[in-house]
Amino acid sequence: MKKSLIYLSLVLLSISVKAQELYVFSEPASNMPANTFAPRMKAVIGKRENTSAFQRYNPELQLGLSKKFMLHGGVTFSNMMFENVQWEGAYLYGKYRFYSSDKLHQHFRMAAFGEIGYSRNEMMNDEVSARGDNTALDIGLIATQLKNKFAVSATTSYLKVLDKNLDEMHHETVDEAINYSLSAGYLVLPLEYTSYDQLNLNLYAEVLGQRTFGKKSYFIDVAPAIQFIFNSNSKLNVGYRFQVAGDALRGVEKSFLVSFEHTFFNAL
Repeated sequence: MKKSLIYLSLVLLSISVKAQELYVFSEPASNMPANTFAPRMKAVIGKRENTSAFQRYNPELQLGLSKKFMLHGGVTFSNMMFENVQWEGAYLYGKYRFYSSDKLHQHFRMAAFGEIGYSRNEMMNDEVSARGDNTALDIGLIATQLKNKFAVSATTSYLKVLDKNLDEMHHETVDEAINYSLSAGYLVLPLEYTSYDQLNLNLYAEVLGQRTFGKKSYFIDVAPAIQFIFNSNSKLNVGYRFQVAGDALRGVEKSFLVSFEHTFFNAL
């Protein structure tokens, strides 16, 4: 019992230290604590021109298998290609942290990740992803620097579309893309930690972009967000993403995101 309490205290302390790098629209190089799992529900609502509102719902399960390796698995439901919201696909995401330099109140970490996704959707847009939109493979690198209450992270990845109907498309093929992002987070509250029951308030700003090959289209989005962490184990995210530059044909250029997750420590 005493050993379990010590372990839980260390886990909660690690979450408090890394709170400002729990980004809303991207992943940091750090992993969730080992032997933990966290169910998450995410909803994205946007407005499409001359059509009804776009909706996508994404239940997901996250597993911290070790301090260096974690897995995400989930499914997506949307009305991207349907009149009503229906199941559209599934995905599996894995991340391996291969470098870490930790100091007091700061660290620098790097990780490699891979994601494979299946989608029922036909390929109609230039924007591609392995999470709902396309059957695709995404592999990349993440680097994250944290110091005191501020954290910044950069991600780049290569995405290959695996849709069977690519050769049957009547418009110029988009089958490869480079994704990139730059994310920053700042811990606003608490001003000083006195208890794990304290409310954490984090502010985020992220830049998310993609450039495709073949048609050579691109977009750049900006995504501010606010995050609340309750009792060091429950997280509520609210964000808004909008395009600031680009010529890519997209389903949605502006959208709101709301997500909630709860972490179960030392549960595996």
